[in-house]
Amino acid sequence: MMKGFPLTYLYLMIRFILFPLCFTSYGHTFALPFPESQTLKANQDKHKNGQSPLETITVTAQKQEQNLLEVPLAVTLLNREQIDIAYGATIEQLQSQVPSLSFRKGNTTRNSALTVRGIGTISFSIAAEPSVSTVIDGVVLGRSGQAFSGLYDIERIEVLRGPQGTLFGKNASAGVVNIITREPDDEFTASITTSYFQQDEYRVKTRLSGPLSGNIFGSISLLRAGFDGHLDNVYHRTRADGYNHRGVRGILQYKDDKHNRTLKLILDYFDADDTCCTDIEGLPSGFNTGSEAAPDSRGIVDGVADIDLGQRKIDHDFTTKTRDKSSALSFHFDQTYTKHRFNAISAYRRWDNTEIREGDFSSTGGKSAQPVDFSSVFYQMHDIGPQQWQQFSQEFRLSSVSLGPDNRNNNYQLGAFFWYQDVDRNFSRFASCQNDKGQNQDILQQNPGLTCLATDIVDARADMYSKFINYALYGGGEYLLRKDLYLLYGLRFGHDRTSYRHKRVNNDPWGRAGVGVQGRSKDTRLKGETRDNKLSIKLGARYNLSRTGQVYGHWSQGYKGPGFNVYYNMKPTETGVIDAEQSDAFELGFKYSKNNLLLTSALFYSRFTGFQANNFDCSTGVCITRLTNAGDVSTRGIEADFVWQAGDNLEFYGGVSLVQAQIDKFNCPLAQACSARSGLEVPFSPDRKYSIAANYYLPTELVQIKINTSYSYTDEQYAELPDNEGIFAAAALLPSYGLWDAAIAFSFADDKYRLSLIGKNLADNSYTNTYSGSGFRYKIPRNADRYFGLSLQINFE
Repeated sequence: MMKGFPLTYLYLMIRFILFPLCFTSYGHTFALPFPESQTLKANQDKHKNGQSPLETITVTAQKQEQNLLEVPLAVTLLNREQIDIAYGATIEQLQSQVPSLSFRKGNTTRNSALTVRGIGTISFSIAAEPSVSTVIDGVVLGRSGQAFSGLYDIERIEVLRGPQGTLFGKNASAGVVNIITREPDDEFTASITTSYFQQDEYRVKTRLSGPLSGNIFGSISLLRAGFDGHLDNVYHRTRADGYNHRGVRGILQYKDDKHNRTLKLILDYFDADDTCCTDIEGLPSGFNTGSEAAPDSRGIVDGVADIDLGQRKIDHDFTTKTRDKSSALSFHFDQTYTKHRFNAISAYRRWDNTEIREGDFSSTGGKSAQPVDFSSVFYQMHDIGPQQWQQFSQEFRLSSVSLGPDNRNNNYQLGAFFWYQDVDRNFSRFASCQNDKGQNQDILQQNPGLTCLATDIVDARADMYSKFINYALYGGGEYLLRKDLYLLYGLRFGHDRTSYRHKRVNNDPWGRAGVGVQGRSKDTRLKGETRDNKLSIKLGARYNLSRTGQVYGHWSQGYKGPGFNVYYNMKPTETGVIDAEQSDAFELGFKYSKNNLLLTSALFYSRFTGFQANNFDCSTGVCITRLTNAGDVSTRGIEADFVWQAGDNLEFYGGVSLVQAQIDKFNCPLAQACSARSGLEVPFSPDRKYSIAANYYLPTELVQIKINTSYSYTDEQYAELPDNEGIFAAAALLPSYGLWDAAIAFSFADDKYRLSLIGKNLADNSYTNTYSGSGFRYKIPRNADRYFGLSLQINFE
């Protein structure tokens, strides 16, 4: 394929698409609307009539369609237009637009995580759940990573900030990311969008939608995308940290307007084969000293890490990969009666995820026929971990016709929820034999001539299984106390049951231990089960400010069920239950819309008890991290989002988040002496994060032009908890960074053709968003480099 910026591609598009349109359209004056410009035209009409064009922004943050102004919650909305013009393929690339949301990239999509207001769960365990729930079309995902690989055909993304325990349940103790896909259109539409970026990254999206017959409508969306990667592996002379994605989503919808009934069937399949997620050597490791991939770094200087943020090379003899296959089926039933509405969602999802990991992060490990000494003789560690997740969920909901001040005095909804998930995982590690502390001394003495050198590769396999069962009854709504004053209420009773099995077997003929491989004497056969009940409450009030907005305040509870720390090297001493994580949150909000300005803001304070987190444990003489109830944490701050229609053709939008997330009380592991850590920061909680964007529409005689530019800033943040002495590792401090993006789109022939020129990270501000540990490992995202691209969309009617 062509390397560098595709000038030939640009020339061909101009020659065969733009030139004919220009000549055939010359001399005619007509409007060339973007699809979203139809909304813009309506907004312009309202603007001229003195009305606000921002009064009908729809969200489903409370599981019903509502005007954003009427929702007494802190919600950040990314609509289809914002998602499209960001040209982001993943949640990782879009999170910069949501100031309260942060993303931690793991070794695979399975252990990547989201945090909201500085709170989230980073865990390798298959028997624990996230604190931030991810929901797609009303279906709760067992692991957020199922939604991390690719996004396409999205109508909007709603980020609900703070505990959502009453409506969304057990794994929403910190917040919810609610993803809504596009529904079939009432009239036939079709489009194909091709995008090409530097370094041979491409995406092709196709959509067909419209009526099939009578009251039946359908849509099908296809995705094909690929990228060789932005890192160079100097050992294999190949690219790394790329992806190969294929996806299809089909929707079949039946609308019976006579009986106010809708049925919808959604089928979804996604296949990803990624060379992800590779760690670069940002600080000197000592592994690849003479390599091209050695970092340009002085290491830790005066307590500050000199991270080589320009590093784009790795020296690995084993390729890190993630392979994902997900399939989903959901059935949605909606029936509206005179005063009530009934909804039912039945869903099944399966997710196959395989982690293939370079664990020694070098090409030198396991190559020297000498004993491993961790200073000059390096070890090999290669991991392979396939797993399968299956889940079934059923939800029934009965509600008053719609929420809002123009309806009944008591607007409510009642629901029942059932959720089942099982996880089947095996994990194999192939690593150099290790005898630096006499681990294999008895075996070597009993077998004369047997060695334990770096070139002697031993392996073990762990088979793990977990099962989650949850059912709940919930209700909530608002009651009119007097004119414009509403009581907010919510209640949810949930029951959780979690169980696991763990069996690890050393496969070495002599049972030798290796680096990260337990000897045969430490083989395991473990199991456990726990149950818990939880009642979550929400109470508050909201007051309507005429038609300009509202003020609201509420106290709400969140809950994340108990679990176990089930992972490859699990020990018999780690079979204890990790208790439930609970949260209490107070929020005071203000929403205002007038004179083409929409402003939402919130003051908040949340306290989490039994916070589930990966925590340092040095009780065995070797410091490791393991999932525990690390203690109590709190988060407080102020947030604001705005949309401003500054003129007929100009709009601004953005947001800011000022957050302080800190440790209030720390639980020392296994009665080990350690500092209290009180007042220290919670990982992945930047104190400041903001974004601002602008769209300008310029209609001309031949073409309508849309210019978009955006800037986002993320403050410095720690990527892990402090050690048992209350000291943060210098390497774990991620520097602050800002991103400036821009795009210009040209629309021709009533938007039949749309050509966009895209620039990402125009200031070429390199950054890292994840520290992976070991004192030197970091992840550098695709957007850490300046790059350019082209996108062509063709619309059919």
